[in-house]
Formats: sequence, C-alpha cells, structure tokens
Amino acid sequence: MTDSDNSSIPERKRGSGVKMVYDLLRDEILDLVLPPGSPIDEAQLAERFKMSRTPIREALVRLAGEGLIDTLPNRSTMVSNIDFINMNTYFDALVLMYRVTTRLAAQHHRTEDLQVIRARQAEFAAAVQAQDALAMIATNAALHLAIAEAGRNSYFTGLFKRLLDEGRRILRLYYQSYDDRLPQRFVDEHEDMIAAIAARDAEEADRLARVHAEQIVHQIQMLFSRDRRLDIAL
Repeated sequence: MTDSDNSSIPERKRGSGVKMVYDLLRDEILDLVLPPGSPIDEAQLAERFKMSRTPIREALVRLAGEGLIDTLPNRSTMVSNIDFINMNTYFDALVLMYRVTTRLAAQHHRTEDLQVIRARQAEFAAAVQAQDALAMIATNAALHLAIAEAGRNSYFTGLFKRLLDEGRRILRLYYQSYDDRLPQRFVDEHEDMIAAIAARDAEEADRLARVHAEQIVHQIQMLFSRDRRLDIAL
C-alpha cells in the first residue's frame, strides 16, 4: 500500500478516529482502489492517517468482521479475495431482495416516498450519462434502498443494504469490463419499476424487479465464465 497525502482525507471526517479509518478503507476496498490481495500495513496506515495504531487496529477488526480483510497464519493482513465459490447463493439472496422490496414498495409507499425514489433515479440516470462507474454503483444502491424503505420493513432494508455493499466489488469489475458504459436499458427498467410502484401494482413490480435483477446476474455470470463472452447491447 502506498502512503497517501493527508490532504486527501475529507475535511468532514478528520478527527473521527476509528470511524474515519474504517469508512475510508472500506470504500477503497469496495471500490477496488485496494484490490483483493493487497497487503494492509498498520505502520503505513498510522503514518497515512497521522494517528496511533490503536484506532487503526480497531478499524481493521471491524473490516475483518465484515469479511473485507483477512489475517493470515503469519499474522500479515491483506484485503480479502472475492468469494466466487459462494457467488450463486449470494445472487439468489440478491434477486429475492430486489423482488420483495419492490413488491412491498408498491403495496406500502407514501407520496413522499415516490418523490425520494424519483430523485434517486434522476441521480442514477445522470451517473450513467456521465459514465461515472463509482457514481453509478452508489446511486443505484441509493435508489434501491429508497424503494426498500418505501416498503416499510426495516429488516429487509438492512439485509438488502448489506447485500448491495457486498456486491460493490463485483459490480466494479463488471463495469470495468466494458469501459464503464452501462446499458441505457437499466435506466429504462428502473423507470418501469417506479411506474409499477406508483400504480400500486405489486405483481407487476415483483415481475419487473425479478427480470431486472436476473438479467444483471446473468451478465455478471457470463463475465466470470471462462468459456462465454460478455454480451451487452449498449
């Protein structure tokens, strides 16, 4: 890991100790700034963040608890590898959360929820237009979490957030595979889902969410398949 100038640390996060280190390292890991297998050195981090090793270690314990870093038998620490072995079970859970949260939003949303959802969709569309991969990932998550919150089930919202966070590294690799150009149909499919939610058509919202999620999963599976080529219509 290379040292970073202290001026790169957002001003609003200075002085927050463990949380500052945790937040910044977590984003760097999930956005592949620190790719899988990257070594984590406490001394370098202490120098980078201008603090003692105690808050560094506490932040690393939190990241380890989320499976984002691993401590090896020789006591060295590294960014964890992506769990490709269990990817299918992850995708099953992800598709289910897309479906259930969109269905519940159609059933339970309020007028103010639609305003938030449409605002998040506008941000996502702008990120796609700008071909800003990190913004696309962030705004896509924000949109689907706004839909989940409109469903009024905090357990589903919490689980969905965890799954979306865990998938950030996979999505980053996915976007990189075709120069960060996301198909316009993803924006259009969001619009269709929002229309179904607004109409309180739970069955259609469920169907659209399932189609949307499954085609994303299919494309990612194609990306990581050795004998198939990624096929995306732009």
